[in-house]
Amino acid sequence: MLFGIDRLLAEPDLRKPLHGKRVALVAHPASVTADLTHSLDALAGLDDIRLTAAFGPQHGLRGDKQDNMVESPDFTDPVHGIPVFSLYGEVRRPTGQMMGTFDVVLIDLQDLGCRIYTFVTTLLYMLEAAAKEGKSVWVLDRPNPAGRPVEGLTLREGWESFVGAGPMPMRHGLTLGEMGHWFIRHYGLDVDYRVIEMAGWQPDAAPGFGWPDSRIWINPSPNAPNVNMARAYAGTVMLEGTTLSEGRGTTRPLEIFGAPDIDARAVIDRMRAIAPHWLTGCALREIWFEPTFHKHVGQLCHGVHIHAEGAFYDHASFRPWRVQALAFKAIRSLYPDYPLWRDFPYEYELGKLAIDVINGGPALREWVDDASAPPDHLDALTAPDEAAWDAVSAFRLY
Repeated sequence: MLFGIDRLLAEPDLRKPLHGKRVALVAHPASVTADLTHSLDALAGLDDIRLTAAFGPQHGLRGDKQDNMVESPDFTDPVHGIPVFSLYGEVRRPTGQMMGTFDVVLIDLQDLGCRIYTFVTTLLYMLEAAAKEGKSVWVLDRPNPAGRPVEGLTLREGWESFVGAGPMPMRHGLTLGEMGHWFIRHYGLDVDYRVIEMAGWQPDAAPGFGWPDSRIWINPSPNAPNVNMARAYAGTVMLEGTTLSEGRGTTRPLEIFGAPDIDARAVIDRMRAIAPHWLTGCALREIWFEPTFHKHVGQLCHGVHIHAEGAFYDHASFRPWRVQALAFKAIRSLYPDYPLWRDFPYEYELGKLAIDVINGGPALREWVDDASAPPDHLDALTAPDEAAWDAVSAFRLY
């Protein structure tokens, strides 16, 4: 099993188009080779690659920024002496000055297969800038650890944001390289684009179903600690738009949720009563936790751990977006006046509720808040979007 970076290093013929070109790299802490060498160091060690710049996405090239809307500065790499530009600092779109430092940019980012994970948007912004500036974009492809399943509402027109790069469902089922092809087609971009494909990736193969068990998991962002989180993330990311803790400040962020003022056992029971068919493929476990930072810091929270792993996990039936939506519905049912929706600027979007920005429209929130709306109503809204997105299977490279 070889990732794109491994093939680029191992096959000199793949690198020939880069000879004589100025090369930049977009990377983060998970941008490593099979032997755990960071891609920046591995590329810098090649005689036939001339590295002239690097870029860091949200959370930084070093992955040191914990939370959303915590920006990274530009700096000079102390080992290789090249500029490292932040694409989550003063700007999120690369400037003309940044684009002037290279001829070809290599994008080597481990994605999570979820629309809201901002590395997808960073790819789009780089493609758009490259089309404008006449630059080339290569994606060194990596697995989608959530695999091929598709789930969630399609982002509605007018709801585009840094966490919503286009009309795709929450869980899109594509690799970053495949997504680049979709962006180019959808937005009509005229750009020189190439994907260095993986070798041997089997997205439907057990036990990883997207993530090969031969490869070590490295956090692509500080709160993405393992494959279970990657599987659950298309649902648990919605917690960022609520007053519930998503587990930041614990060792299992974005796998758990809770608060000091809910009865988690009652929430689980109500979830099972409302829509037991939405809970297949995983296990829910009652937990207690006390965040060391972020929401409810220092307070004992009663919560739920979503286990999409081990013998409980069924790849085909697990639907994390519906699981988390069901948790919201259960809380609203148990506590009709609970202040569930967090009202604060989310990813630089003002005047919109964070939960709506996350979902690319208000439909999910409206379903939760409508006491008369059963699970079938959300399915009726969502199933056509999921079916329509399946048409992008033509962009699949594996």
